[in-house]
Amino acid sequence: MNPPPPFGEALRAYLRIGLQSFGGPAAHIATIHRVIVEEKKWVAHDRFAHALNFCMLLPGPEATQCVTYCGWLLHGVRGGIAAGVLFVLPGAVAMLAVSAAYCAWGALPLVAAMFGGVKAAVLGIVAEAVIRIGKRALRARWHVAVSVAAFVAIFVFRVPFPLVVLGAAVVGWICGRGAGASPTAPPGPRPSLLRAARTAAVWLAAWFLPVAALGRALGGDHLFVRMGLFFSEVAAVTFGGAYAVLAYLQQRVVTDYGWITQGQMVDGLGLAETTPGPLILVLQFVAYVGGHAHPGALAPWMSGTAAAAVCLWTTFVPCFLWIFVGAPFVEALRGVRALASALEGITAAALGVISSLALGFALHVLFGRVGELGLPLGGALPAPGLATFDAKAFLLAAACGWLLLRVKLGMGKVILLAAAAGAVVHLAFR
Repeated sequence: MNPPPPFGEALRAYLRIGLQSFGGPAAHIATIHRVIVEEKKWVAHDRFAHALNFCMLLPGPEATQCVTYCGWLLHGVRGGIAAGVLFVLPGAVAMLAVSAAYCAWGALPLVAAMFGGVKAAVLGIVAEAVIRIGKRALRARWHVAVSVAAFVAIFVFRVPFPLVVLGAAVVGWICGRGAGASPTAPPGPRPSLLRAARTAAVWLAAWFLPVAALGRALGGDHLFVRMGLFFSEVAAVTFGGAYAVLAYLQQRVVTDYGWITQGQMVDGLGLAETTPGPLILVLQFVAYVGGHAHPGALAPWMSGTAAAAVCLWTTFVPCFLWIFVGAPFVEALRGVRALASALEGITAAALGVISSLALGFALHVLFGRVGELGLPLGGALPAPGLATFDAKAFLLAAACGWLLLRVKLGMGKVILLAAAAGAVVHLAFR
C-alpha cells in the first residue's frame, strides 16, 4: 500500500464518494473502488478486495463498512470514522429533506421525474462497474463458477445470503488448502484481544447508552425508544444488505408497528434508490414518516427529525464497531493462503450477488410492472410486462452509458444531466 495521503485530501475524497454514491450497493462499491483504488491508488486492488470480503460477512450496509475499512487502513480510527460519516452524510441530509417534503406535500411529480432520470443514469454506472470489477475479481475458473452459482442462487432460488457466503467461503477454503502462506502479504502488527475488547466496549456503549438514556428520560414505551431498539435489531440482522431485509422490514414497520403504510414503504424505497448514500437509508424515511405521524407533544417535523436521528445513530454506529474490532484480525490473516482463498470465494460470490441486484434494479427501472414466473424445479424468474417497457428510460440509460464509457464524462456531471433530462421529459410529456 502506498504512503497514506494527507488527511484533508482523504476527507475531500470521502465526501466526493458520498455525493456520487447513487444506485444501491453495486454502484456504491464501484464508486469507492474507482476513487480509492483506481484514481488515487491509495489502496491496492487485492487489499480492497480483502476488505470487501470481510465486509460482506458483516450485518449492515457493506459499502459503508468497506469505505470505513479503507479509511481505517489509511489513517486509523479517525480515518475510519471520517470515511464512514462523510459517506453517509450527503445521503442522510438528502433523505431527511425529501422525507420532510414528502410529509409536507406528498409525492412531487417533477422531483420524482428528476429521480427517474438519475435511476436511468445509474443503470449505466452499475453495468460498467460490474464489468470492471469482474475483470479483476474473476482470476480463476473456480472464481467464475462460484460467481455464477451465487447469481443463480440469489436471483432464481432466493437462497438466503448468509448461506451463499458460507458456501463460497467453503469452496474457497478447499481450493486454497495446501497452498501455504501468501507471498504477497507483508507482515503487520499482531492484533490484541485486550485492545479488541476495549474497542468493543467503547462502541457498544456508544451504540446503546443513548437509547438507554432516552428510555430513562421518556419511558421505555416511547416511540423514540422503540425505534431505537428496533433499528438496533435491524443493524444486527441485515446480512446481505438492505434488499435482503426489506421483506422483514416491511412486515414489522407496516403490519406490526403501524408506523407507515404499505404505499409509503414503496415510496420510501424509491426515494432511497435515487438519493445518494446507502440504500439502508430507507430506514431513515421510515423513522421520519413514523415520527411525523405520531408526534406526541412535539411538532410533527420535530418528531420526524428526532426519530430520523435515532435511526441514523442506531443503524450506522454498529458499522464502526464491526470494523474497528475485526479489521486488525482480518489484516493479520492476509498471510494465510487458505483463509485468503476463502475470502476470494466470498469476493466471487459477492460479484454474483451484486450482479443479481443490478439486474433486478434494471428491470424495475425499465419496466413499470415486473412479475414472477415459477420454475418446475423451484425458484422463479422475473417476468417483466413488455407493454410497460419505458423506452425513455432505456434511451436515457444508453446515453448516460455512452457519456461515461466513451466520452469519459465525470459521474457527477452525468447524474446532473440525467436529472435535468428527467425533468425536461416530464414537462414535455405531461
